[in-house]
Amino acid sequence: MIFKTKKDTKYSYVEAGEGHPMVLLHGLMGGLSNFDKMIKFYSDKGYQVFVPQLPIYDLPILNTNLTSISKFVAKFITDVIGKPVTIVGNSMGGHIGLILTTSRPELVKNLVLTGSSGLYERTFGDSFPRKSDKEYIKKKTQDVFYDPIVATDELVDEVFAVVNDRMKGIKTVMLARSAIKHNMLNDLPKITCPTCIIWGKQDNVTPPEVAEDMHKLIPNSELHWIDECGHAAMMEKPQEFNEILYKWLQKVM
Repeated sequence: MIFKTKKDTKYSYVEAGEGHPMVLLHGLMGGLSNFDKMIKFYSDKGYQVFVPQLPIYDLPILNTNLTSISKFVAKFITDVIGKPVTIVGNSMGGHIGLILTTSRPELVKNLVLTGSSGLYERTFGDSFPRKSDKEYIKKKTQDVFYDPIVATDELVDEVFAVVNDRMKGIKTVMLARSAIKHNMLNDLPKITCPTCIIWGKQDNVTPPEVAEDMHKLIPNSELHWIDECGHAAMMEKPQEFNEILYKWLQKVM
């Protein structure tokens, strides 16, 4: 399903549905399309769903870090939505959600994490040694998922274009380093809002022990597993992901 992207001078985002606002945050190599099934499901279930395009490649070099992006999301919530939201973050998007929840708790009613960075993760590394090798990039993209078929040609093309764009490549590496530096170990116990952790059992990027540690450290949290699933559960097992989250939201709302 194609959702229309709204654009103004500050923000580019998808918006669908009416009801309690839910903000979906994509990862470093992600985009708005990662959440297509979630947007459809929750906009039909009485939620107003927002998916902002994060300014991963638009910030000045000196401000290309997770703190700057979390400030962008805080401003988006304040300017566009104007009330506390449920944040759903995948990978780096989860890390941004963690930073936002600890720095601006008044903006976050509930927090949902899936394959979130923040403690540690296995990244692509500081560079792509064979970035011009399409098959190598395809394999690296497939490694993100349990089922390699989820890494469509379109998705591989997107990753290939990013790593072969010099400035985008530099900023990707800067954000990956920022994620490693911005460890949330001491901040997680300060999170007081209801938190749902949904994790792929076969996540190779943020392995299952990351989810277990987050669950131990975040006081008001629940941990749910999805089997035969990698780093982006909402893409790879959308039905199971949505059912787990919807049931949890009915309980905490």
